[in-house]
Amino acid sequence: MKDPVLKKVISKRQTKMKKRDVQERIKGFEEVALGYSEEEAVEEAKRCLDCKKPLCVSGCPVEINIPGFIKAIKKRDYKGSLRVLKEKNSLPAVCGRVCPQEDQCEKACILNKKGNPINIGALERFAADHGKETGKTDTYPSKARRKTHEARRSKVAVIGAGPSGLTCAADLAKMGYKVTVFESLHEAGGVLVYGIPDFRLPGSIMEEEVGFIRSLGVEIKLNTVVGKSVSIEKLRKDGYRSFFIGTGAGLPYFLGIEGENLNGVYSANEFLTRVNLMKAYMFPEYDTPVRIGNNIAVIGAGNVAMDSARCAKRLGAKNVTIIYRRTEKEMPARREEIENAKEEGIKFELLTSPLKIFGTDDGWVRSMECQRNKLGDPDSSGRRRPVPIEGEILNIGVDTVICAIGQGPNPLLISTMPELKKNKKGAIDANVETGATSMEDVFAGGDIVTGAATVIQAMGAGKRAARTIDGYIKSKYGN
Repeated sequence: MKDPVLKKVISKRQTKMKKRDVQERIKGFEEVALGYSEEEAVEEAKRCLDCKKPLCVSGCPVEINIPGFIKAIKKRDYKGSLRVLKEKNSLPAVCGRVCPQEDQCEKACILNKKGNPINIGALERFAADHGKETGKTDTYPSKARRKTHEARRSKVAVIGAGPSGLTCAADLAKMGYKVTVFESLHEAGGVLVYGIPDFRLPGSIMEEEVGFIRSLGVEIKLNTVVGKSVSIEKLRKDGYRSFFIGTGAGLPYFLGIEGENLNGVYSANEFLTRVNLMKAYMFPEYDTPVRIGNNIAVIGAGNVAMDSARCAKRLGAKNVTIIYRRTEKEMPARREEIENAKEEGIKFELLTSPLKIFGTDDGWVRSMECQRNKLGDPDSSGRRRPVPIEGEILNIGVDTVICAIGQGPNPLLISTMPELKKNKKGAIDANVETGATSMEDVFAGGDIVTGAATVIQAMGAGKRAARTIDGYIKSKYGN
């Protein structure tokens, strides 16, 4: 390599984020990752090559101008950096924490060929957090915002205040639409508030992000179940010209084995909702008890499983074990979450599948029988299929079992819409690029269409659907 400056940039290692001490963090729910200092952020930003053809942008589902926001950090123009981010992404502090950048923008980074991509997620988090700390989160001039509010055109209803719904609502509001979000829970955020623990995504961050979306003119109606509290037909009569459904995947899957109906068996959805949204970790200040015991088994190895295991550890369990039927190589969880779990003392029982859960005489979980596996040929997922090893059975003593093997589409709303086409899995049959469904004025995106996926993929679906809704309303109504 002839260019010495370029060689120096490429050879310089990525600036890692500091983390809270393990012994300290397992005692509470404070955020584990500590974020960049100003100097660390600037130092990392200087590694960016500012490519003429930035591959990182093509790897971002919400189309952020990544070189643009990083260049602003390099110049210490932090407000400008946040402005660039919020042109495309209304939830930057969320994405900076939970987006799997290593499989998307950072994977596409040209420096990744040398093993040291730009730490894009940490820089995004820094820009968002710096704005919050300095009170400079309002990156849209007040006059322009007032003008947009006054020019509201058609009314659009967004059903579900999760990542896809909030993104769709924010983008439509920026286009000038009058948007109302209908959320069944008492807080906006969907899986971001009920599924992700504070040690990964603090509640204060979500409050800040939702506040920004409200500042765009978006109305959020909580405790409102569309399909029960109010129907789509009623909303049409109220003047809503289009609908976006982003109700997510809230229906938990179970293993279908004997003993799953015993006391002490939770779906990860219920367990995390109790802990995160209903603040069980603050019992009795919050009247939401959750029984843990000393020995916890978590079935599955995705991010939800890691979150469940790490919550259980913080709630006082002595032994928490991840039970997974394949090897660590096949685990779907983010690498950093697996490493955090290991650091915190979570055990891993790999190549192991539950067969049966045994209970006590009074109906509580006592133990679990498991099958040892080996890996066979790849299955439809592309991962090697677990094959039982004859005669190799393992018995594990457990007080609580948390099932985190995935979840399906929330059926509550779509069961009231027989004209809405669904697929074989009960999800909405929608065009993944446009969000269009079998109903002319109804669009959908996120987990309700794809099944359980990532937050950023859901946000990308909301963004694409907003553009489609804009085109639909303009072509049909002219405004």
